[in-house]
Amino acid sequence: MKRQRTKLRRKPSRGSHDRAAIAAIFDEALVSHLGFIDAGLPVVIPTLHARVGSNVYLHGSAASRALRESKGVEVCLTATLVDGLVLARAVMHHSANYRSAMLFGAGEWIDDEAEKLTALEALVEKLVSGRWGDARVPTAKELRATAVLRIPLEEASAKVRTGPPVDDEEDMALPVWAGVVGLRTVVGEPEPDPLLAAGIEPPAYLGDLLRERAGSARQESN
Repeated sequence: MKRQRTKLRRKPSRGSHDRAAIAAIFDEALVSHLGFIDAGLPVVIPTLHARVGSNVYLHGSAASRALRESKGVEVCLTATLVDGLVLARAVMHHSANYRSAMLFGAGEWIDDEAEKLTALEALVEKLVSGRWGDARVPTAKELRATAVLRIPLEEASAKVRTGPPVDDEEDMALPVWAGVVGLRTVVGEPEPDPLLAAGIEPPAYLGDLLRERAGSARQESN
């Protein structure tokens, strides 16, 4: 939703208030940054997040100062994906291709056990699809010790940069290489816990994850 604080002032042509575009960025990004006010000072911390429908969820210890300070007050959550390094002919025109999203809203503390479990499942499944049904689910005691914060996906904006560098016309003839160096996240081979019991093999869904990422890498290279 477009409001005063989500109005894009710098290079608005790169911006969007499209709900699907914003949701897609939060869905793909593994890490986001939560901004809030603590003792009168602005604080920003990295965190994991997951979107379920029209809400974005964060979690942590019930004793977490960040989550407690975000309860019932206005916060800001941002996520960024860097797709490439943009090398220009002139130093001042170097940049990066990126997709970013910014979300404003009041942090809502979740007490309902069912919604809490739904949020935690979404967080785990976002890391690796299939994991929630494999690992032990939280006990009642663990749930009580865990805080889940909900931020409605309503007041938000996205900003995206794509394409080659934008050099000044007078610099176009300079004998300097210019272009884009693509960046992507690579999934490595599973490394077993040193304390893992003998005979336990990596689950099939890890193989699916590796094949999915490998397929994405091939598509990008083409």
